Amino acid sequence: MHSVTLRDVDRETWPYLSAAGPVPPADEPDERAQESATGSRPPPPHLGTDPRVPIWIGRAVAAAAAGAVTAIWAGWRLGVTAAALVAIADIIYRSRTTAVIPAAARVTSAQRRTRRRLAALRISGYVTLNARSIPDTEHVIDHLVIGPAGVYAVDSERWDRRLPVRTAAGDQIYHGPFSQRHRLEHARWEAARASRLLSEAAKFPVDVRPAMVVYGPTIPWTVVGLLGVDVLSGRRLRKYLRRQARARRAERLDARQISQIAGAADRALRPVAR
Repeated sequence: MHSVTLRDVDRETWPYLSAAGPVPPADEPDERAQESATGSRPPPPHLGTDPRVPIWIGRAVAAAAAGAVTAIWAGWRLGVTAAALVAIADIIYRSRTTAVIPAAARVTSAQRRTRRRLAALRISGYVTLNARSIPDTEHVIDHLVIGPAGVYAVDSERWDRRLPVRTAAGDQIYHGPFSQRHRLEHARWEAARASRLLSEAAKFPVDVRPAMVVYGPTIPWTVVGLLGVDVLSGRRLRKYLRRQARARRAERLDARQISQIAGAADRALRPVAR
């Protein structure tokens, strides 16, 4: 099997930009525009994807109902007391019956959106292993994608859409005033570890290329390579992989190679317990 570097692939298929690049092409509908057209607004960051929100709502409704009924029959002071007791009882019950899920094992909204996009590529021969833990660490690879275009460790990020994204000299990327270089370094590290583990399990070299897909703010480029990591908007992920496959026709993975690497990945990178 031939191994190619991410740099070589990018040079043939994507423009590298040092700052803002071209406006997204017209044939790719902007998700933000679609949301504006429907008049709907996304939920506030964190709250919209927090799995505890339904629990909080249920607790508030139960406490309010108990307080209202008690207040009608016994006065508002006892009503407030009853509401507080119901809330406390529910907290104690939930703490004893709800499993604690490590933060690294939680599925974020960005990961769910990437999973849906990758699922549509199965018909094209792609295999995706989601939420795979790196042995002897607490780190999790969001999506390991294996297909004709090669092997990719994809990191899904959701950033505040109100802050702009820009690049700067020295392979820097900023979200508003905040540097996200550490996220690039982490994505590159995960891909390097995955490459070593898969090569050992498969008994032949496996090149794993890091990529980071971002949801939320407008990404003012098609794809940019920073620290060896491809950074792009999540809505362009499928087109990105298809173009990579077309650009490397001579080194595309066939069905047998994809199956071998997928089997090695399944052995080397265990799924995260939910």
